[in-house]
Amino acid sequence: MSEFMQFLSSGVTVGAVYALIALGFTIIYNASDVVNFAQGEFVMLGGMITWAAYAAGLPLPLAALIAIVLTAALGVAINKFAIEPARGAPVVSLIIITIGASVFIQGAAQIIFDKQIHSFPAFSGDKPLNFLGATIQTQSLWVIGGALVVFIGLWLFFTRTLLGRAVLATSNNRQAAQLVGINTTFIMTLSFALSAGIGALAGVLATPITLVAYNVGIGFALKGFAGAMLGGMGNPKGALAGGFLIGLIEAMTAGYISSTYKEAAAFIVILLVLFLMPQGLFGKKTTERV
Repeated sequence: MSEFMQFLSSGVTVGAVYALIALGFTIIYNASDVVNFAQGEFVMLGGMITWAAYAAGLPLPLAALIAIVLTAALGVAINKFAIEPARGAPVVSLIIITIGASVFIQGAAQIIFDKQIHSFPAFSGDKPLNFLGATIQTQSLWVIGGALVVFIGLWLFFTRTLLGRAVLATSNNRQAAQLVGINTTFIMTLSFALSAGIGALAGVLATPITLVAYNVGIGFALKGFAGAMLGGMGNPKGALAGGFLIGLIEAMTAGYISSTYKEAAAFIVILLVLFLMPQGLFGKKTTERV
């Protein structure tokens, strides 16, 4: 029982990180139908900038805030200088642009920071908690709580605010949204800022547990994308559930089979979802009238 609870707590913790990343994917997808593969680099930057600012002597909360703000600004810059000029291009071309942005950010981080692995102190100290025989780091509670708070905030944003509904309207039909007075350029800018900020938050919360380096972004992006696909791309509820499920699948695979196959679990899930359930767990089935 204690062994199972240990694997469960580990899976829920890393799943919360994947859920935050999947929520970032969801925001961009809802606004533009684009899958932003630079999302993992936002996570990396959240951790790296916080580490650098903290190492420079700033208080940890201020360092984390600076990391989130700077990463959100970078998200806006990517939209302004890379996505918007190519707005009329096919969606596949826009996705390739986000992959190029990911490679560029990774290279720049390697030059600006370094190639070493870094971390910073946990928010509530390093003394672990014991629950049903499992040892749980207090930072895990911050990660899980952060994912739930972000999910609730996004759910309220999309369902209870005019601005959130404007995001959904832009996704459904950009031209129609413009005709009814929605500033779709601002919606896209806001979406990239939110997505990047949430990614940075994931990096800030996860780094005391998972550590951070310039090249961790691609792994986070693929796991977050797997979670978004599993839950149903574009559905915040699905992103949350899918992220947690990917984390649990990884933890149980590592615990009961072998850690060698842990990294393959997310990719197997993507393939199974694409073959058997393309709409995901919470995605809506679409019908095409001919």
